[in-house]
Amino acid sequence: MSSLAGKKLFPHKLLSAFMLGLWLLMNNTIAPGHWVLGFLLAWAIPFFTQSFWPQSMVLNRPLLALRFLLLVLWDILIANVQVAILIIGPRQKLSPAFMRIPLDLKQDFTITLLANTISLTPGTVTVDLQMEEGYLLVHGLNVDDIDQAIAGIKQRYEQPLKEIFECSNP
Repeated sequence: MSSLAGKKLFPHKLLSAFMLGLWLLMNNTIAPGHWVLGFLLAWAIPFFTQSFWPQSMVLNRPLLALRFLLLVLWDILIANVQVAILIIGPRQKLSPAFMRIPLDLKQDFTITLLANTISLTPGTVTVDLQMEEGYLLVHGLNVDDIDQAIAGIKQRYEQPLKEIFECSNP
């Protein structure tokens, strides 16, 4: 059994704050009991799982992270409308495609965030990760220009994630 002495008391402060906020939102209350329980969960989960995290998460640019979050939420909203139009709207011929997104990201955590961001956006899903060859395989429901779609993903999602989490000088 691993020693608790070598563990940090608050290993992932940002994650803990996010988890507490998420707990309060999910329960739709700011009652004192939920603050206490949310705080305990937000502390305990990162504390007891810190040995599973291969590298610590460093948020270099918090304002860019907030902007990125708002951008992803906006993209999810717009993609939902676009997919609904494609599916229930007038019959259109879809152009599904597989795309290889070359990765400039190096950290597992950031690559995971990119893959999940792509999959959260309706109409796209990350199918495979090839670390040795350095790319994500992504399926798009309706892709007119593969090169333009790849450039869009890299510019819209990968570049901000690289600046937020991987740049050594914020």
